[in-house]
Formats: sequence, structure tokens, C-alpha cells
Amino acid sequence: MQAKLETRPSVRRCAVGGALGLALLGAGLPAANAATTRDAGPGMSRFYDQKVTWSACEGTDMPKDLQCGKVTVPLDYARPEGRTLDVALARYRATGDSRGSVLLNFGGPGGSGVSELAAGGKEFMHLTNGYDVVTFDPRGVGRSSPVSCGPATLKIMEATDGDGGLADPEDVLKRLRDAAAECAKYSGPVLPHIGTVDAARDMEVMRRALGDDRLNYLGFSYGTRLGAVYAARFPDKVGRMVLDGVDTLTEPLTEQGLAGARGQQTALENFLDWCVEDIACPFGRDARDARDQVERLVASLDSDPVPSAFGEPFTGQDMVGAIGQALYSRELWPSLERALAQLLEDGDTRGLEGFSSGGVTFPVRGDRGAGLTDEEDVPMDNLPAALMAINCADDPDRPTAAQVTASLGRLRARYEEASPVFGRYRLTQVLMCYGRPKGTDYMRDDVKDLDTARMLLVGTRGDPATPYRWTTETADRLGPSAVVLDNRGEGHTGYASSECVHRKVDDFLLYGSLPPDGSSCGPESAGTGSG
Repeated sequence: MQAKLETRPSVRRCAVGGALGLALLGAGLPAANAATTRDAGPGMSRFYDQKVTWSACEGTDMPKDLQCGKVTVPLDYARPEGRTLDVALARYRATGDSRGSVLLNFGGPGGSGVSELAAGGKEFMHLTNGYDVVTFDPRGVGRSSPVSCGPATLKIMEATDGDGGLADPEDVLKRLRDAAAECAKYSGPVLPHIGTVDAARDMEVMRRALGDDRLNYLGFSYGTRLGAVYAARFPDKVGRMVLDGVDTLTEPLTEQGLAGARGQQTALENFLDWCVEDIACPFGRDARDARDQVERLVASLDSDPVPSAFGEPFTGQDMVGAIGQALYSRELWPSLERALAQLLEDGDTRGLEGFSSGGVTFPVRGDRGAGLTDEEDVPMDNLPAALMAINCADDPDRPTAAQVTASLGRLRARYEEASPVFGRYRLTQVLMCYGRPKGTDYMRDDVKDLDTARMLLVGTRGDPATPYRWTTETADRLGPSAVVLDNRGEGHTGYASSECVHRKVDDFLLYGSLPPDGSSCGPESAGTGSG
């Protein structure tokens, strides 16, 4: 699913800025080989028999008590005797007797789990009462053979910015097709083997290397997709599994984009309802008029951009992207209110720009080896490049150029109806997988009717990225093993925003205490999302 946003600066870097920021889609590239969905036979023993060697983490801002390690996995699971790659791990050790590990995935796709845990580990310290808390950089992400598109990342963003893809779709499709070759050049051999199916198989290698009989897991947003694929692939190895901010397993990317547009529009209206109750709100005291003002402001900036803090034009679509990132968490609403006031009163874009990712540079990358990449050598565009690659590797739909062109008018009407503010921004993302090999159909065809240990699915009613209905739809698809917890709050995911959700998740992971299916947590006033 979509990249997440939190208030912690290092976590916020995992939210994609610019035209990619709200994308549920991506310009992902060669899809995972279908052979990765089956066992590779006895050649896997050298991977399954390894043990993790832990040591102090190296790098800037790494907590002293955080330990780092790695596991080695096949580059291609169909050929385990061939090339390998290393997957970076990090852990906080259990404070007392450990019953094993709980593995975390913070979402994205494309976010570095190691840097996430280093920045926000305090939120998970209660779990160290019984577990080693472990996370990882999935293949293609962070230090684990990171992918990059080099200069093509900016080309992709420019090609799909604003109405560009709507005015001349044939030109945009050609530019995206050309960009794919550059992504392959800069990413190296991991690119054809990126995606959730292979990442789930890497998690099975991790489980064995950690010495756990079953996988205990906490996944947010995209991490719920990863957890569900693992559960389908290794049903008898599922331990205590929690999926928070549940992703869809079946909807095509066009429908995911529509859901995102609707979710962001609802979140914006909720924010404006809150804002107009505050005397400092720059839009006055009437919520309906405030919504009209936002729409007019977007249109005005698109036709007549203002200079950004770096001198570049700041457009209405730039503003939409920044607002969308801020809406991931109710805790950011006061900051968003101030940033919008700065823009309206002084033409100052710095507050809004602070919600987007930092600048992107593109060092020339060669063919990476199997070992971990040094922190300082991770390409600056790794997050958007990995998000694009993984999302498209997971999606089997590839409409032709003629189909894309013919459908744009109808799609534009649907998207603008879903959201007058975010619809146009979202629609351009529909183009971004064009020209890439089809992804796997494993999630649509095989992740269903699971015979596993019971797992907890958390859905948040006011989630702008993963709508609550995806939680219930996915639970129905997974079958009786899925137990739903209804979080009646705001923001993306529930674990970090709701004390009630946090407590129930920890009680299940630590003690096996599972809430009744359909039980709920009431709304709470604060919170940041994960995933």
C-alpha cells in the first residue's frame, strides 16, 4: 500500500514526496518470477541452516542498544544454487527471558525497517518483555541491495505531474517506457526478483535463522500485504500475527487509487471541520467555504505557482501532495493549519514543504554485490524506486496504450468525483506501471481461505490510506482465522494512535489474548500512524 507518514523525522522520510507521495501504484519494473511461488527443493538447506550473528549497529544516530545482523537469501528462489543477496536485520533484545522474536514491517513498500526501528523503537519496547523485537530492510530496500532509477525517478515524476499524462498520454507512456530501461540499469540484478512474494520467502529464511518455531509478526499497511502472503505461503508456520491498516489483496491499481482519493478527501474534510473551530484557522469559520477555498487555492497555484523555499515553482499539485502527507496523522493537524496559514498570509511554502520528503540525488550505481550496502551508499531515490518496483511487481494488470488512452476520460470523471482536491493527483499515478512486465497474480489467486493460527486484523475507520472496508474484505477472504478489531479513530493505522489498540495488540502478541471478532476501540484525540 501507500507509503506511511509519522511525526518522527526519520520515519517521515519514508513517505514519498512529489508526484509519488500518494501513489498506491508505482512504476515498478520487472515482475517476480512465477517460479518463486513454489519450493526450490534441497538447495535451500544452506539458507535455512544459517544463524544470525548480531553486533552493535554502525551508522549515524543508531541507538547503542540496537543490534544489527543479516541473513543471506537466494537472489532467485527458483535457482537457490545461484547468486545470493544479504538482507539487513536489526533487533532490540528481550529484557528478560525471551520466547523468541516478533518480526516488524513498518509498511511502504520501500521503507527501511532498520532505520524505522532505530528512530521509533520506544513504541515497541513493551514487546521486549517477552520478545526480541526484530525488523529488516526488504530486498531492494535500504541496505539490502537497494534499487534505484537514477535520473529516471525525476523523469517519471515529471511525466506524471499534474495534467501532463492527461493532455498527451502517448508521450507520457513513451517517456515511462524509456525510464524503465534506466531503472534496470541503476538497480542491478535484484530488480527482476523484487516484490512481496520473494520478500515473504525471505521472511521464512529469517524465521529459521532466528530459531523460531513459528513466525510472530506485526505488519503495518503494506506490511499487512506481506504478512498475508507469508501466511498463505507458509500457513503452518504462522504464530501470533497482527495486520494493522489492512491492504487490499484483490483490487486493481485504478480502484486502489480511487479508494485513496476518497480516503484523502474524507480526511481533508475532517481536518477542515476541526480547523474552522479554531480561531487561527486561515479559512475562516465555515467548513463548506473552507473546502471551496482549498479547491480554489489548488487551482490558483497550478495556474500561477509561487516560488518554493529553493526557488522552484510550488504548484497546486505540490500543495496537494504535502496536505496528503500531513493527513496521515491527526497529530499533524495543528502543524498543517500553521503551514497553510503561512502560505496564505505570506506566500511561505516552507511549512508545507516540510511534510514532503527531502531532496533526491542520483549517484551513478553499478552492479551491486551480494553484501549489504553501506548506509552512505544507499541511493537517495531508493524509497520511491522501491515503492514503484514492488507495487508493480505485485500487480498483474497491464493495459495497452490504446486501453489507457481510451479510459482516461472516464477515469478522470470518476477520480474528480471521488475527490475534487486529490482526484487529479491520484489519476496520473494510474499511468505509472505502463510498459512494465506484468506482476504476479499470486495475491489475487492464492491468498485466500487460509488454514492458519488465528490472526488479528486492525482497521481504522478514519484511515485515509487503507479504508476500513479493506479490513473486513480481507478478513472475509482470509477466512475464519482472521479476527477484526474495529478502531473508531482517525489516521493511518491504529497501533501508535490508539492506546486501546496498542494494548490489545500487545496482549495478543505477548500473552495470546485475542479480542472477540468485531470488537472495537473508541476514538482517541491523538495519534500517529504506522505503515
